[in-house]
Amino acid sequence: MAHRINSLADYATKRFRLAGKAYLEEYNPFFVQTDSARQEAQAHGRNFVSFANYDYLGISGHPAVKAAAIGALEEFGVGALASRLVGGERSTHHLFEEKLAAFLGVESVLTLVSGYLTNVTTISHMMNTRDAIFLDELSHNSIISGAKAAAATSHFFHHNDLDHLESLLAQKRDSYRHVLLAVESLYSMDGDIVDLPRLVEIKERYNCWLLVDEAHSIGVLGQDGRGLCEHTGVDPAQIDIIVGTLSKTFASCGGFIAAKKPVADWLRYTLPGFVFSVGLSPVISAAASTALDIIQKDTWRIEKLRHNAELFIELAHEAGLDTGPAIGRGVVPILFADGLETVAASRHLMSHGYYVPPIFQIGVPKNQPRLRFFLSASHREEDIRGVINLLARHPAQPVVAAEPVSAAT
Repeated sequence: MAHRINSLADYATKRFRLAGKAYLEEYNPFFVQTDSARQEAQAHGRNFVSFANYDYLGISGHPAVKAAAIGALEEFGVGALASRLVGGERSTHHLFEEKLAAFLGVESVLTLVSGYLTNVTTISHMMNTRDAIFLDELSHNSIISGAKAAAATSHFFHHNDLDHLESLLAQKRDSYRHVLLAVESLYSMDGDIVDLPRLVEIKERYNCWLLVDEAHSIGVLGQDGRGLCEHTGVDPAQIDIIVGTLSKTFASCGGFIAAKKPVADWLRYTLPGFVFSVGLSPVISAAASTALDIIQKDTWRIEKLRHNAELFIELAHEAGLDTGPAIGRGVVPILFADGLETVAASRHLMSHGYYVPPIFQIGVPKNQPRLRFFLSASHREEDIRGVINLLARHPAQPVVAAEPVSAAT
């Protein structure tokens, strides 16, 4: 008779152990209270630099963003109060969505309270039993969860391998009514990008819909920070669904869907994650809207981020560190041989005032642990040189020329 785990606590303990609890027995780099850590370091005359936060353009603490949030709090209060469909909207909702649509060059935008929820609810809502979803194997967990929640059939293609995608479509496209292709623009674990012009050509030739997750590329890619479409010269009208987040360059939280107006109107009345959830808090809308103003006004921030990321990857390569397929924009990983080595490197950096949590087992394959660096326009050159020098001198050296990642959650 098979052994049964009798309690949820026993089950959770077992799953936690399998997820890598042993790595954390001597040093736990997670759930660090970064604001307290920074204050403590400053009080003792030490430095604290985070490469773990995706405030790509350094806007989260901008005085105008804080002032806008405070103003909205005083005028509207804190909460959204209800579902926008059945409880009515705040004026801040429509104003921000129109402004964001104009920035992205799309017809319409719909905002939601969670970036993760945006992918889950959108993909599961769009695709039904006679449909199929073809998704990159390294897609973010929110995309994968959305595909699992859908009644449609899912097919994974090798990471950024559009030849493989084409071969799958050639074999299987005619078996389905509707087909959705789902990719990220700038991949959050590897820092590489999809070949969007070719992907658009494939989706048109095989009569598919295309969803592009621009969570890490808005404010990062393109001369004006408009994302992968601007970076690659693709008309946003050729993308059926663009999803994104407000938690990165918009210095806030929540998600958004950008699409043609008929699509957005349909989702506004039917999308479960929108209809059955509250809208953005006025405080959030005001902060994100002001951040968008700053992005468009302070274009030097985009160039500074680009400079910092390119410097980081240049110095890393000079030091013999493996950055995988990263193109040198907002996200750059340093790959290691095993989880223990990765944790040791993270601990070494933290002891010198650099916060870079390790990533292993959850989010990446077991054989591809890494330190993932989020670069920001607010990082100084001395911060970047300092952290690379520490890694280069660390006794547990990262592996060189590791194979590309082949699977992830």
